[in-house]
Amino acid sequence: MKKTLHTGQSDKLLQQTITGNILQEWKNKKILVTGGTGSFGRHFCRLMLEKYQPEVIRIYSRDELKQHEMRIEFKDDSRLRFFIGDVRDGRRLQRAMKDVDLVIHAAALKQVPACEYNPFEAVKTNIHGAQNVIDGAIDAGVKKVIALSTDKAVSPVNLYGATKLCSDKLFIQGNAYAGKNGTRFSCVRYGNVIGSRGSVIPLFLQQKATGTITITDDRMTRFWITLDEAVELVVKGFHYMEGGEIFIPKIPSMRIIDLARAIAPECKIKTIGIRPGEKLHEVLTDENEGRSTISYKGMYVIMPNNTWWKSGNYKEAVDLPEDFIYSSDTNDEWLKVADLKGAVFGMYP
Repeated sequence: MKKTLHTGQSDKLLQQTITGNILQEWKNKKILVTGGTGSFGRHFCRLMLEKYQPEVIRIYSRDELKQHEMRIEFKDDSRLRFFIGDVRDGRRLQRAMKDVDLVIHAAALKQVPACEYNPFEAVKTNIHGAQNVIDGAIDAGVKKVIALSTDKAVSPVNLYGATKLCSDKLFIQGNAYAGKNGTRFSCVRYGNVIGSRGSVIPLFLQQKATGTITITDDRMTRFWITLDEAVELVVKGFHYMEGGEIFIPKIPSMRIIDLARAIAPECKIKTIGIRPGEKLHEVLTDENEGRSTISYKGMYVIMPNNTWWKSGNYKEAVDLPEDFIYSSDTNDEWLKVADLKGAVFGMYP
């Protein structure tokens, strides 16, 4: 008599099959990461080398000191290759992409004040650099490319966000340049990563010794995403992408004032006012993108609106309301002070 599986057993076996397939997708692959010495790139490499068994990861960045430090950190792992280069240099990118299977584009000028003061430089790196990555990947025959986006690309109020909006559009439309059987391009989008460079947590920990924590506005909310979750989103994006999608994680929200209370409950909290180009809340889809967004496999996916795009996946997708907006202040899931305290001091013991 044939045995039948309970639903829980069936789901577990399905998840194991999916996980196995994802592991196989990366095994023995040649990967290139632009901006690979950044917080995401280093964490991505660490998880890849520990779990996914790629043949080689090429780190493409312009800072030789950071590459040297990363080489020491990874104990001269023979699977890592370090390429000095700038995404502004299309010819160098094309050379670096030779025989590469998968590309993660993480290089960007990200600091809002720096982009505001140096707008031409932000355009050269974030927009022209994106075009160079697209051209290089198509010419080198790369199979799939995922670019890292940001919440600031949604209804941008600063130059950094505007350049990343342009970058997103370029990568989505890059599929048209690649043609039906060419390189596929997609994006992943999330907000500030907890524990990365530029995260507010190290600042709060530093201020804790002074007895005063500064926040810009006590109404401010943010999404909570870790480096592990950011890497997982990229891995899932590569698995499910057909080209042209923007993948967004389903993650909890937090109040910045709760984060300050979790880190330094004994400290005075001083409100200093919102900074130029800063938003009160992180928004990962607005009402315009919401019309094209679905819920799928624990993610939101913004589907491309192109006549040439045909989908074979997403059969189990859940449609969302036409006015769907994914914002940190209207999220269904929230982290409280106790949750934040446990998470922060788990990362910063």
